[in-house]
Amino acid sequence: MDYANESASVKTLYEKMDQDRAPYLDRAREVSKLTLPFLMPPAGHTSTATLPTPWTNMGARGVNNLASKMLLTLIPPSPFFRLSIDNQTLAGLDESGQLRSQLEEKLMVAEQAIVREIEKSSIRPVIYEAFRHLIVAGNCLLFVNEEGVRSFGLDQYVIHRDPMGNVEKIITKAVIGSNQLDPKVLARLKTNDPGRDEDTHELYTCIKAKGKKFDVFQSVSGVIIEDSIGSYTEASMPYIALRWNLISGASYGRGLGEEVLGDLKTSAGLIKALVEGTAASAKVLFLVSPNGSTRARQLAESENGAILQGNANDVSVVRVDKHSDFRVALETIRMINTRLEHNFLLTQSVTRDAERVTAREIDVLKENLDAALGGTFSQLSQSFQLPLVKRMMHMMTKSKALPAMPKELVSPVITTGLESLGRTHDLAKLDAFIGGVIQTMGPQMVQQYVNVGDYLKRRAAALGINTKGLIKTEEQVSQEAQQAQQMQMAQKLGGPAIESMTKQSMAAQEQEQGAAEQEQETPEAA
Repeated sequence: MDYANESASVKTLYEKMDQDRAPYLDRAREVSKLTLPFLMPPAGHTSTATLPTPWTNMGARGVNNLASKMLLTLIPPSPFFRLSIDNQTLAGLDESGQLRSQLEEKLMVAEQAIVREIEKSSIRPVIYEAFRHLIVAGNCLLFVNEEGVRSFGLDQYVIHRDPMGNVEKIITKAVIGSNQLDPKVLARLKTNDPGRDEDTHELYTCIKAKGKKFDVFQSVSGVIIEDSIGSYTEASMPYIALRWNLISGASYGRGLGEEVLGDLKTSAGLIKALVEGTAASAKVLFLVSPNGSTRARQLAESENGAILQGNANDVSVVRVDKHSDFRVALETIRMINTRLEHNFLLTQSVTRDAERVTAREIDVLKENLDAALGGTFSQLSQSFQLPLVKRMMHMMTKSKALPAMPKELVSPVITTGLESLGRTHDLAKLDAFIGGVIQTMGPQMVQQYVNVGDYLKRRAAALGINTKGLIKTEEQVSQEAQQAQQMQMAQKLGGPAIESMTKQSMAAQEQEQGAAEQEQETPEAA
């Protein structure tokens, strides 16, 4: 790739792609104004400018509630994925079935290691922010690397997809200070433009698909940053572009906020009218007849309970007879808020307010999300969870925190919602198999044909339990069986046999101890 020409035209390309983004961005700002104004501020907004204040917090409550539920279900404390083994490939390598048991045990340990790494990286606050952007704006971009996770709002990047929805090009834009640039880059900037003296610069990051890889580079004012040039595969791609609703042939998605924008506008408008009308009704004004005997000044200056000369008919109170109209507006607001509560799942509370939440409660919450959001939850499992797991596996393999796994044999599978194919189903199948054999053929057939050690390992893997030191090895089982057999023979033969076996056992122990001491002395002699 000719990076010099690409760097010179990346700003022009960004402005051109911005035309396609404009209608989505305008809609996102309109929704943000009624929910969380700071998520997508107006164009040209600065840190000193004032943001609009919504008349109701229903939109903010709904967005925050739905984002927190999505965070709990999409990034749960337990593994939300499984490392699946390709059965067809494994069949040619493992005829006895013992290799599968060993692999599943090691894969379970790898799954737990990946989940621990996700927890250590503290990505939850950033993911929570990304989910709020998805609900409000319908689009968000995540950047995952060794230093952490960063989210880009719709006003910070442009994207182009092919008709199948695959990412072809992404350009991000950020404003950085001169102290964040390498001195060599600053020197080149001054050489290209000697009169330039600015403390801030526009940094563009361009990601282009090239076959099955993605080329990445950064530029500042037409100057390429050499250290930023790189290439990523699909599994190692650090940029994850998310959409709420997929639209065929479109590069951007639409958010849930756009679906309920009419109710948000109506609710805000009615509440504004109700608040202003109530304020007007609460204002107390006395009218005094100009031709009456009652003096307005005396009435205004008199204390409570004072006795004045005057005529009661000369004084009247201004009344706003809009009670029935306010009641109609209030009932309409309640009806609209009920609809918004259902859209934002404010009425569906499955999890208890407790320190520990059961896995079944999380599964029910997953099903509610999937049913209420029309498959958006399942779509995010493939567009968000799967790339995140692949990226984490790549980074951990690169840092030697995770052993390299053959891609043709092991691949991550997301266990989400109704399509869950997790280890819970494996456990149910194992128990159903053993129970069926015992019921139809008797327990003696299990003892005769079933490898109990292998079954225990698979069952522990299905439950996510580390079996190291828990399940006896085949050598331990064989040794214990041999000792039990010797004890039975000794009891039949009597005392002399017991003494003989005891001497043999002590001699064997002394021999093992002597061999161990010799092994310890050998390095010192050398």
